Amino acid sequence: MQDRLLEFYRAPRSAAVYNLGGSRANSVSILEAIARLQDLTGMTLSAEYVETSRLGDHITYISDLRRLWADYPPWEITRSLDDIFRELTDR
Repeated sequence: MQDRLLEFYRAPRSAAVYNLGGSRANSVSILEAIARLQDLTGMTLSAEYVETSRLGDHITYISDLRRLWADYPPWEITRSLDDIFRELTDR
């Protein structure tokens, strides 16, 4: 990520705002994340599912990276969700 920030620093775009995230290809729900972490750790995580959404919550959020890619074509996602989950669990 640091080299990507350096790229922005070297060639900033005036008043540009970017969404950073995994985009659709690298997204996961909270329930999917819990299941993956349980698989990696062999532990059962304590979680409770509530049908009612919290006021103001997004039903789904996926970062749209098109503007970032248009301004900085070399930028790419370098870590998968599994990479991140393994880092979190040291596995």
